[in-house]
Amino acid sequence: MINFSLTGKVALVTGAAYGIGFAIARALAEAGAKIAFNCRSEAHMEQALADYKALGIDARGYICDVTKEQDVAQMVADIKKNLGVIDILVNNAGIIKRIPMTEMSVDEYREVIDIDLTAPFIMAKAVIPDMIAKGHGKIINVCSMMSELGRETVSAYASAKGGLKMLTRNIASEYGEYNIQCNGIGPGYIATPQTAPLREKQADGSRHPFDAFIVSKTPAARWGTPEDLMGPAVFLASDASDFVNGHILYVDGGILAYIGKQPK
Repeated sequence: MINFSLTGKVALVTGAAYGIGFAIARALAEAGAKIAFNCRSEAHMEQALADYKALGIDARGYICDVTKEQDVAQMVADIKKNLGVIDILVNNAGIIKRIPMTEMSVDEYREVIDIDLTAPFIMAKAVIPDMIAKGHGKIINVCSMMSELGRETVSAYASAKGGLKMLTRNIASEYGEYNIQCNGIGPGYIATPQTAPLREKQADGSRHPFDAFIVSKTPAARWGTPEDLMGPAVFLASDASDFVNGHILYVDGGILAYIGKQPK
């Protein structure tokens, strides 16, 4: 029988106070996992804990900067003490800076790389030893279509997400023999509060130009929702994916497979 249950598993989802991370944590909880998450803001933490509680999820929240190795080590130790050894790590925390490359400072570039690429390395490094000792583990890196494509103004983000794709494959290569599976989820354009301004109707009732562009490029003819990522996350976190390793599962409505409509 295919086993999608996560009962008894401990899952840490970084940056899961809202948005995609929150949806993934919710999915793992509904499949039976005990949930830990981090964020950097007390205000976001309080709101997230209330949101989880409203769904009946007893999540543990930790204030932690995932770019700082000592802070991460302490958080992982605290989770181990409070909930148990981490079975599932979801590296979701990330940022994007939309700045033309020639206008972006080196410090801005490094900040994106640090959070989107170096932090997943730090997080994985912190949990892998216990996964080896336990003989099983799941690491899910939230990649992006920018792991495959370039686009104006996102040089740092695309660099980080392309690197995260290769870090995913390397973790799978290096630790697969210990029954650790490391895979990625590559969301397409997802309707979240952060992207809401890009989907607002124009004064004349027409679509926002970027909204129209994305819908025209997506065979599903719509934006994704955070809920669209829940099933894939449970699959990659569960025993059902025990022979899936180093794979990036793009949840994008088909956009990466599509060349686009021919102009009329």
